[in-house]
Formats: sequence, structure tokens, C-alpha cells
Amino acid sequence: MTEAKMSEQTNDRKHVFLVDGSGFIFRAFHALPPMNRDDGTPTNAVFGFTNMLIKLIEDLKADHCAIIFDTARKTFRNDVYKEYKANRPPPPDELVPQFAIIREAVLAFNIACIELEGYEADDLIATYTTLAREQGADVTIVSSDKDLMQLVGPNIKMFDPMKSKDIGVEDVIEKFGVGPQHVIDVQALAGDTSDNVPGVPGVGIKTAAQLITQYGNLETLLERAGEIKQPKRRDNLINYAEMARLSKTLVTLKRDVNVPQPLSDLILEKPNPLKVLEFLRAQGFKRLIARFEAELQQESGDTLPVSSSIDIAKKQYELVDNLKSLIDWAAIVERNGLVAFDTETDSLNASQANLIGISLAISDGRACYIPLRHEAGADQVELLGKANLELKQIEFEAAIEIIRPILEDPSILKIGHNIKYDALVMKQPHNGGINLASVDDTMCLSYVMNAGLHGHGLDELSLLHFDHTNIKYNEVCGTGKTKIPFAKVPLDKATEYSAEDAYMTYRLYKQQKKDLPRKGMVTVYETLERPLIEVLVEMEHTGIKVDPIILKKMSEDFAQRLQNQAGDIYRLAGNEFNIASPKQLGEILFDKLSLPGGKKTKTGSYATGAEILEDLAANGSDIAAKVLDWRQIAKLKSTYTDALIGEINPKTGRIHTSYSMTGASTGRLSSNDPNLQNIPIRTDEGRKIRTAFIAEPKNILVSIDYSQIELRLLAEIANIDSLKEAFRDGIDIHAQTASEVFNISLENMDPMVRRNAKAINFGIIYGISSFGLARQLRCPQTEAKAYIDAYFDRYPGIQAYMEQTKIGARENGFVQTLFGRKVHLSGIKEANPARRGFYERAAINAPIQGTAADIIKRAMIRIPSLLKEESLDAKMLLTVHDELLFEVPTAQLDKTSQIISAAMEGAAAPAVEMSVPLVAEVGVGSNWAEAH
Repeated sequence: MTEAKMSEQTNDRKHVFLVDGSGFIFRAFHALPPMNRDDGTPTNAVFGFTNMLIKLIEDLKADHCAIIFDTARKTFRNDVYKEYKANRPPPPDELVPQFAIIREAVLAFNIACIELEGYEADDLIATYTTLAREQGADVTIVSSDKDLMQLVGPNIKMFDPMKSKDIGVEDVIEKFGVGPQHVIDVQALAGDTSDNVPGVPGVGIKTAAQLITQYGNLETLLERAGEIKQPKRRDNLINYAEMARLSKTLVTLKRDVNVPQPLSDLILEKPNPLKVLEFLRAQGFKRLIARFEAELQQESGDTLPVSSSIDIAKKQYELVDNLKSLIDWAAIVERNGLVAFDTETDSLNASQANLIGISLAISDGRACYIPLRHEAGADQVELLGKANLELKQIEFEAAIEIIRPILEDPSILKIGHNIKYDALVMKQPHNGGINLASVDDTMCLSYVMNAGLHGHGLDELSLLHFDHTNIKYNEVCGTGKTKIPFAKVPLDKATEYSAEDAYMTYRLYKQQKKDLPRKGMVTVYETLERPLIEVLVEMEHTGIKVDPIILKKMSEDFAQRLQNQAGDIYRLAGNEFNIASPKQLGEILFDKLSLPGGKKTKTGSYATGAEILEDLAANGSDIAAKVLDWRQIAKLKSTYTDALIGEINPKTGRIHTSYSMTGASTGRLSSNDPNLQNIPIRTDEGRKIRTAFIAEPKNILVSIDYSQIELRLLAEIANIDSLKEAFRDGIDIHAQTASEVFNISLENMDPMVRRNAKAINFGIIYGISSFGLARQLRCPQTEAKAYIDAYFDRYPGIQAYMEQTKIGARENGFVQTLFGRKVHLSGIKEANPARRGFYERAAINAPIQGTAADIIKRAMIRIPSLLKEESLDAKMLLTVHDELLFEVPTAQLDKTSQIISAAMEGAAAPAVEMSVPLVAEVGVGSNWAEAH
């Protein structure tokens, strides 16, 4: 929250800040990992809320302020409509004891704490807003709650503290399609599933806005509903008119509540540091304590022990806009042998981004920003005049030649946060063609130590570790229509923003390198994550060649098939309708055609998900089967054939996906922009899409993937002798399971029996329930349960492993892979059975999936050097879970395949000596479909 934004006032008008306290609480609770006081009381929401409170006090310039809370769930609205908010679950058990402590925090900071039985916080905010407006004051409502947008108007705005963004009339119109005065009319029509506000079936925000714009207000619309041309919409507006009026009552905020304190009592006064310290000490918030001890010492002259853990050197952020300064910085970096490094660009796509500037940090508080491709913005044009638009910055090529030796010198450590992106940016020829050598990554360090506990973004980690809120990108570039590219950000603002990122990365690294050995994660980081960065940079830079003609032809074929399928569906339905509309489809299936199994959702529409349609199709419904086909083809067309054409880099003719190293807590890599790991493989259409991924002339694609690696690891980790023996003997493991579980001969086995065993084998890894297995096998749940019971009777060691793993996870809060990676399970002790069950299933699967991920990473790290030793020119292109895809010169095919498959099969050793063999299967083809 910037001071400029929070202090906008006109003349001498008073400024009232009204803070949605309940919204702050839930955001804080879900944003931070579990924390506890010495007495065991949970405090993560208290800590997050207190940080927000401090930031608010520091930034706002207000005359009056109040933090406003909800009380009990039951309000006057429940008397009007008993189902109001009835669908909301109770707050988590860990949050409940924190509510009272948070109210203590508000009082400790000397801010008015307001709540009133029978009313929501929104009603109190609406009333205080009305009182302030009547007294000629400006009002800022600190919240992102859409229900409060009806209050926005002249001298009344909202402020979203998470996005650091003002919300004014234009923003309300952008969200609701109408001005604030008509928001309640739109909400009354559209309803709100989160609050159980019913609305009118079939009317969403967009339609509601159009209707209110046309008819002026809700009542006029309902009176003239007979004029609506669309029959179904007309009927719904007539039949549900009273429901719309009821909904309007529910969404309309009361502006005349008899508030517990008058507006004059909300005067904002400076908090007493002694009271604040007393509160902070009671909670054990050491870092915050130091801040207020220092302030108290300044005021009183007393000597107090100030914690050094958050001692922050005075920052020195320098704008480097001349060669002499840059040469001086380069010399310091060379002497230090270590530098935190960050790039500013104009795109998140590293292969196409233009380098705009670079920031460096070399010590506590000392960092710089080097602008390279900045342009004059509109404000600078006005200031300098058109004749002086040339900004002072070093010529690009000259700067790059000074920076290159630093970044390419392996004796100088480069620290970054998601440095894979920065390395890819620098590697592009148009950005200097620099190959970063010797890197460390604070994002990966955080991930290795805390996977599953919290996010690993720089902003989140800065707040978590240093109580510091970083400058947000939107604060320097703006949002919406006022957004500017980073190249046009004034250099002083760019320096503050970018240098801060480099400096916070530097600070984070210094702390993490101390924490890493203490948490026993040095080996995981140094052998799995850190060396993988360079491998992924090369893979992403190489990309994979794609034939746009094949994709375009497939897209055209899909379009024709969609048209044909639609014709068949219309014929079966008896009329045309929007097949993509779940509401219209439900009416056709269950109202017009009277198919069985129709179930309405809370919105009043029929459920038409895949499971519903699959059940109908299995029972002989042609229209359901054709809709399933139509949906599959439509998804393939929009998500893959159409989208992939746009992802082809025009300079390289290749698609350059990006791999997230921190997306999955188990260590598994995920592919983004575009996601090449989700291209369907089990359908003919999905396989056809892979035919567009091709090799260059004289090359061939080689796919090598692990055979049943997770089942092999289950046998290894759970120590199941019969399964281990079957794998060692090369027996069909699914047939073996079927034989042992169902007590039947391997000879002439019914394929359906083998299929059932395969479903059980893979389902067990993911902790499948009898309900889930029944859906997969399309059999009664009792039969599925009998299969699972028989499986555990035959393999009691697997059930014992599962139970022991859950117990260990509850005791430790994490599980581990065979290579020592920790996967934290923050909800393993949840009181809610459904949520706890989710974490228990994750605990069972994580050691298996995580070990598989570790093994393929070990192979990926080894393979490039093995190929180089043999002077082989193969390029690693993609990793898709248990598969690696390579582009190989045809003349080198045999030798390359042998080296890679051997490396993959031996990847676990020497760290883990497997008693179950790993098997890597080789596929070859001119395109990906042929190779796999």
C-alpha cells in the first residue's frame, strides 16, 4: 500500500479508513504456514494480521480508522432467508482461538475495534461510510470484497491491500457491467453461490448487467419481464421474480445500523509502544518485538535489548547510468566472488523477452540498477519535451561487454530468485547471448527446505522471513488501462523496485545457506535441484520443432467433426441449443428428453459433468455419448491445436515450454506456457496431436521412459517380496497381481481381470477408495471394496506401509523420499475428515512419486555429460513425468539410445541401491507419437 495512494485527500476534508477485519483474518490464515506460541496456541493468522496492521498504520494518512469484524454467523439475513450462507463450512479449528487474540491486537495498536451482534461487518462499514459522507469526509474501505462495491462513489473508494490497488467507479463497472448504484440489482439477478444468494436461474453477471442497463432497475425489469424475447429467460424472470426481490434484500447493505460507537470515537491516535510490546511479547513475535523496542528506545532514551535478527543496514540503491560506475561495480563483484542478480524484461516468455535492465546486490543494503533499454514515458515527455527524449543509460552493447565476464565467470557465484528465467533471458542472442555459469537459486532453496508449507515467491519469502513488504510490480507499472511497460517506468522508480529484488534475494540467500545444513537438506539441494537448473535452461532454450501445417489441418478436421457432431446432437435433441452451456444441455437431457439421473445444483441447473454423461452413455444414451465426444474434440481444438500454433516461436519454429521446479511439493517438474505434459496419450486424437512434434532433417526423436516406475518403487519402499521377485523375473505385474489377489491362473487370463488388477495397482499408490475404484471399474462399490480387501489380504505389507506412513506423517509433519527430500503435509492433523484424508493420501503417494521424480532428475543431470564424453550431439527436449524425449542425429541413434537408457536405469545408484530393477524402454520415430 503506497503512501501516495493512501493519502490522497482533497483540501482539508477528513479521511476515514474502514478496514474489513474478517477478510484480513482469513487471508492471513491461508497465506502463512502453521505457527504456535510456547503454550501451543496457533498464531499464524495473528502474525499475518499484525503485519498487515503495522503496514496499514505506517502507510495510511487518516483522521479516523476502525477495524470492523463479523460476529456470529447468524444475522438478520438468516431471518429473511434461512439458507443464507448455510453452505459455508465452519472456520478451521486452528483459526478459532485466534479470533480473540486478533481483537486484542487491534486494541493494542490503539485502533477502534467494531462489531455488532446480528449484523455483518459489511453493514457496519456501509453505515459508517454513510455517516462519514454526510459529514463531508472522504472514505477508503480497505477490502477486496465485491459486496462492498455498491458503496463506491464520489469521495468513496475501496483499496485492495493484497494487490495494492484502488477500486473506483470504473473498476466497479469493469467487474459488474454497471455503476455502483446498480450493483445490488445485478447481484439480485445473478445470485452468489458463495453466500447462497439464489438469484434467477440462467442469469449471470453479464446478462444481468445487460438487463439492468436496458430496463433501468430490478423492479422495472420484473414488471416488464413479459417483454423479454428469449422464452426461457422470460419465464425464469416471471417465475423467480420474488426470489430476485428476496436476493436484493440479502445483498443490500444496511446503511442505518445503530452502530456501537459514533464516528467521532474512531479518531486515529498513535499506538503506545509499551502496550504493543506487551502484546507482541505475549505472542512471541520476536522480529516484530525488535522493531517496537527500537522505537521505544528512540522515544525514551532507555536502553533496551534489540534483537539483531532483523537488523537491516541502511539501504543504498544506486542508478548506474554511466560506464565508469558500471566498471566500478564489476570490479567489486569480481573481488567479492558473489552477487545477487535479477533481470527486468518485457515478457514472462523468457525465449522472446527483451532485456530492459539488470540489478545487482553485493552486500547488506547495497544494490544497483543498470537500465539498458528504457524509453521515455508520457510523463517524461511532458517534463523533458520532445527534443530531449533520450534517457541517460549506457549503450546496450557496451554494458553487455562489461557484464558478460561477471556472469560467465564460474568463480563468481550468481544468486537469483528463479534464476532459470534470468539465465534463459540472458542466453537469447538479442539479449547478449550470455551463458550464466555457477548459480544458486533462493526459490529452489526455499522449496527444498519447505515444500508443502508455503509458497516460494520472493514477495512471500521477504514478508515471512524479514517482515518486509516488497514493492509490487503493479505499483511501478500500474494496472488496467493505465498500465505501462517496464521500459517506460521512470528510472528512479525502476531502481527502487529492481534493486530491492536483488537485495532481498541477497538477504534471503545469506539466511538460507545457514538454514540448509540445519534442516539436513544440503544433499538434496546440491545433487538434485541446483545442478538441474543448467539442464533445464538448455532444454527450454532448445525447445522442440513443431509443424504448424499439421496442427492447422488437425484444427480444420476438428472443426468439421464438431460441426458434424453438433448436427447429430441437435437431431437427437429435436432442436438446436448451445452444447457448451451446461444449463441448456441439462434442460435438454433431463427436462425435454426425460433421461434418468438428473440432479440439480445449488444454482438450480442440472449437473452435466463428465461422470453424469458417462453414466448416461453407459446406459445407452446416444446423445450423452455424442456430447462427450463433442467436448473432447472441442477441448483438443481449443487447448491444443489452436493454442499450440500460437506458441511456436517465429524465430526458431520451435515451442519452448517452461518447467516449474517448485510447482509440486513432491519434486515432480511441471510444464507451463504451454503445458506439454497434459497432451492426451490414451486417445487416437491425442496421439495425433503428438505427430506435429517432429525432428529436424537428418534427426530422429527418441523417447525413453521408465516402465511402471511407481509400482516398482512401491514394491521397494513397502518391501513386498512377491512383487519384487515378479519385477526381477520380468513377469507381467498386473497379471501377477490378478493371479495372486483373485487366485486364478496366469494362463488364458481374461483381459478384463487383468485390467481390474491394473486399476487396483495404480489406485493403491494414490490411496484410492472403494468409491473411486468402483467408478473406474464401473462396478458396485461393494465389489470394489472386496477387490481392495483381497489386495490387502494378499499384500499385507502394502497396507502396513500405508498405515505406518500416515502415523509417521502425523508425528513429523512430513514424509521423505528415498533420497531424503522432505514433503511437508501441513493439513495431516486437520479435524475435518475429508481434508485430513486428502493429506493422508498425499502422505502415502509422496514418497513414491517423489522418489520417481528424484530418480529422473538424477538421470537428467548425468546424461548431458555422458553424451559430451562420447561426442554425441543428441539434445534433451522434454520431460513428461517418467519420460525423456531427445532429438538425435540418425547416424548416432544406437549408441545414444544405449547410453541414455543405461543412465536412466542406473540413476538411483550409488545413493540408493535398488533391489527392484528399473527398466527404461526406448521408442524411436520421426515424430513424438511414433517415438512413444
